[in-house]
Parts: sequence; C-alpha cells; structure tokens
Amino acid sequence: MSFPRYPEYKDSGIEWLGEVPAHWGIQPLKRHCDVMPSNVDKRSVEGEQPVLLCNYTDVYYHDDIVQGMSFMQATASGSQVEKFSLLAGDVIFTKDSESSDDIAIAAHVPEALPGVVCGYHLSIARPHPSIIGRFLKHYFDSRSAKSYFDVSANGLTRVGLSQYASDNLPTPLPPIEEQATIAAFLDHETARIDNLVEQQQRLIELLKEKRQAVISHAVTKGLDPDMPMKDSGVEWLGEVPAHWELSKLGYLSAVVRGGSPRPAGDPKLFNGDYSPWVTVAEITKDEHMYLDSTETCLTKLGSAQCRVFKKGTLLLSNSGATLGVPKILKINANANDGVVGFESLSKKLIIEFAYYFLKSITESLRDRIRQGSGQPNLNTDIVGGVFIPLPELEEQRAIANHIKEHMDEYEAAEKAAETLIALLTERRSALISAAVTGKIDVRGWQPPAGSSATSEHTQTELV
Repeated sequence: MSFPRYPEYKDSGIEWLGEVPAHWGIQPLKRHCDVMPSNVDKRSVEGEQPVLLCNYTDVYYHDDIVQGMSFMQATASGSQVEKFSLLAGDVIFTKDSESSDDIAIAAHVPEALPGVVCGYHLSIARPHPSIIGRFLKHYFDSRSAKSYFDVSANGLTRVGLSQYASDNLPTPLPPIEEQATIAAFLDHETARIDNLVEQQQRLIELLKEKRQAVISHAVTKGLDPDMPMKDSGVEWLGEVPAHWELSKLGYLSAVVRGGSPRPAGDPKLFNGDYSPWVTVAEITKDEHMYLDSTETCLTKLGSAQCRVFKKGTLLLSNSGATLGVPKILKINANANDGVVGFESLSKKLIIEFAYYFLKSITESLRDRIRQGSGQPNLNTDIVGGVFIPLPELEEQRAIANHIKEHMDEYEAAEKAAETLIALLTERRSALISAAVTGKIDVRGWQPPAGSSATSEHTQTELV
C-alpha cells in the first residue's frame, strides 16, 4: 500500500519532526490539552471515596482503557475524583519508570469510565476541542514523539518526565476532520497488523508445543509405533517399549551441585584470572542444547570454593521459576549453587539422549516442587531419584538424531515467524509515524466495505 505526499510542506522548525504539511499547525501539547500528572496512589484511606484505579500496568499493556478491565480498588479524595476520573477522549501516559524506553507509553479512553480514576506514575492529557484523543494517542506512539520523550526524560535510578517536558511536547495539528481520518486509518491498519502479529505469535507457541511433544514421545515411546510396550511402574512415565530398561539418574551419574564462591575480591580467589561463570540465567536464556558462552567471574578457576564443571558436562538449573532446564557445556566453567551437574556419566547413557529426556520432563520437575514440601529448589537427591528409560545405545543415538532433525525444522520455522513479527512491528511503527506527521497523505482513504474503521470513539469525539 502506498500513499501520496501532501502537495506542499513547510519546515516545522524542529529537527526530529522535519517537514509537515503546509496547512498543519505545530504547537506545544499544553495548548490543546490539559496535562495533569496524577497523585492518586494505591492506598485506601478511611473517609475517602472508594474508586477503581487505572494504574501503570493497565496503560503499559493496553492501547485502550475500557469498562470491564481488572482495575485495582483504592480510595481518592473528592478533588482527586473530580480531576482524575477518566473521560472520553483522555490519553493516559506513563510519566516515570526505570527506563526511558518505558516513558510516555500511552493508552486511549474511548468512553467515560465513572468511578475509574487515573493512578500514580501516570499523567492524563485531556484534549480540548481542537484535538482528537485517538489522533493524539497515535502521535504518542510515533517515532517523533518517542524521540522527544527519550531526551526529555531525566533521572538516574529512575527516570521521569517533568511537567514542563510533558506540557511542551511539539504536537502537529491537522484540521479536526483530517485528524479523524488519520485516526480511523491508523485504527484500521494497526488492527490488521496486530492481527497478523498475533497469528505469528500463536504459530510460535504451537511450534513450541509440537517440539515438546516430539521430544517427549521419542524419549519415552521410541521411534517404532509397533513396538511392544510395558508398564514402566512410574506413574508419570506410563508405558515404555518392552525391551527398554529403567534406571535412576543417580545410578548412572554423580549428581553434583554447583558452589557459591566467596566475593571476587577475596585474595584466596582473586588473582586476575577471568573464568567463565554459569548461572541459572545463562542456562535458561535460550532453547539451544549447548552452552558455549557465559558471563565471566573474577574467580580462580579450580578454586576449592568454586565448582568447576568440565566441557561436555550436562547441567540442570535447579532453582527459581526456570528450574528444570538442561544444557550441555562446550567450555570449562564455574557454576553457582542454582545449578547441578551430571559427572562421571555411565557408558550406558548418551549425553544427548539424557539432555532430551531432561528437557521432556522440565514441567514434571516443576510440578514436583509445587506439590511437595514447598522447597524452592531441586536438591541432588530429588534429581538423582528421577527414573530415566534406557534404550540400547544405538537406539539412543537414533532417537537423539531424530529429535535434532525435527528441532532444526521447528527452529527455522520459529525464526521465520519471529522475522515476520519484527518486519510487521517495524511496518506498524513506520506507518503511524508517517501518518501523524504528514509524511503521507491519507485524506482520500476510505474504510473497506463492511469495515467499522471509522471507530465509534473517534466519531463521538467529533460530536
């Protein structure tokens, strides 16, 4: 889809905004909105009015603030209710955060929400009759506005927008009917793009589910669908091929926990050597079988206070929300106590088969922790007590190769979907920026037949 440019442009006088259509105005946001930072916090105070609170996450994760969302219950004074209750056309934006990337994330209020007030860490831009809230919301999403807010946010551990910075956002101002057309056009086009992105995200989730199913079936049922089966005697494992053995992991390997070294400045450890250091985050950061790079830790490799796992060791994360994730080391590395390693692996077990088996039971291991004593990690006794099926070595190799071939196919499909998502996201951003700054002329655009692109909330704001 391509659109013409406007017939005549003028210099906006603002470097990051560039040229704008000759008939558009450029004025600070405060000329066309009441910009009001909220002071309504999450506390409930006796004697104040009960309210529903639109808070930071409501705005951060939604383009529209609408009735029926799970708003927090709080209280507010009478003056706060009068000032910060959400009205049709309001644009709410984040005014402070840990990162400038999270500043000025905006959401639109299509219809008035009696009893819902804007919460702390947010500001309301309440439009005057000269600007449409939906157009303004799209402008907040543009690269131009983000460039302004990025340099305007200040702070060290937490960054924020001053009232001055919010008030003085240079804002392009087409005629009101043109704003309505631009808003309707962007509502329609961004909805189409969002739908395509959602389809690709669903595809990625389905690929992940399929990948897990392929792994689980291969390591517990084998590759031959006609193979005679037997009850494994392990409830969660079910039937396995009749000729397979079963053994506990602790009988096939020494299960060793990582160590917690002293601080890097300790002279008993610190000697200027940079040694690889494995953490739970390093193990769980991607889907790959091998771990070939880690953070570096200023500790002496091989120190008595550190646990050094050699290249080729199978590791398993044993703590936190991501416990139960395996990796095979491609390097010698220290490891902290959120990691267990399998050392002196039996010749009856191929490491790649063991890796895929552990990968197939990650959720089962997490369930054991949730249903058990509430302990926060997998200790070596639990890990060593896990039963693993044991095909013959050649069959283990065949299973591992079969899984790897399928994993390569799924990974390629996932990467293709992720690439498309990135392209669609870039397209969305570019389209919004071009439309709200007048780089393309959409005045002749009409919604497709049967489309409701001229949204009700845009029409309402024009009345």
